[in-house]
Amino acid sequence: MIRRIIEIDREKCNGCGACAAACHEGAIGMVDGKAQLLRDDYCDGLGDCLPTCPTGAITFVEREAAAYDEAAVKARQAAQAAPLPCGCPGSAAAVLRGGESCCDAASAAAPAAAGPVSELRQWPVQLKLLPVEAPYYNGAKLLVAADCTAFSRADFHERFMRGRITVIGCPKLDEGDYTEKLTEILRRNDIREVTVVRMEVPCCGGIQRAVENALRASGKFLPWQVVTLGRDGTILD
Repeated sequence: MIRRIIEIDREKCNGCGACAAACHEGAIGMVDGKAQLLRDDYCDGLGDCLPTCPTGAITFVEREAAAYDEAAVKARQAAQAAPLPCGCPGSAAAVLRGGESCCDAASAAAPAAAGPVSELRQWPVQLKLLPVEAPYYNGAKLLVAADCTAFSRADFHERFMRGRITVIGCPKLDEGDYTEKLTEILRRNDIREVTVVRMEVPCCGGIQRAVENALRASGKFLPWQVVTLGRDGTILD
């Protein structure tokens, strides 16, 4: 049938996730860091998501689409009403406060674990999933690290992550360029400094270049440094 339904311009979408949160029917989800209409039959065409989009990426179109299925939406909502482990959807932004779990009740009930404590301060950490604006960016020191770096050093949390907001990515495996999103994160938030940790391999140069380009494009003059690790974890420079 031909009906009114939303359309999302991926080029304009900044990955903030506000539209997905506003869509009570669950028709919108975040895919590779961008909003996407997941199912036509979940979209009622009322457009609660439109006013939440800061970039104007969502519009109405008239096209062939499956009819809105209220029963399917209610069934989905009922299934999601059951609490998830930790109550934390995988891509929902959350402050972990220096490594504490977001599962407060579970953490309180469980005995304290012996040994090193995670220094991860926020969720998510993957650059493709991170929102461009979040409370944990305010006054933050930003760590932009290549995926492999944390596995090369046993002290990575203590040496590099402590006191920083951690962002990870792999320019060889991830599609697209990180520059645009990093630029928006730097431009829109009170970031105090940036540290890049990369491996010595050539493909890791992509994450360093993205940060350099983002710093220039943001128009901000921030202290920043690059740490290069050898494949055995040795700090090369």
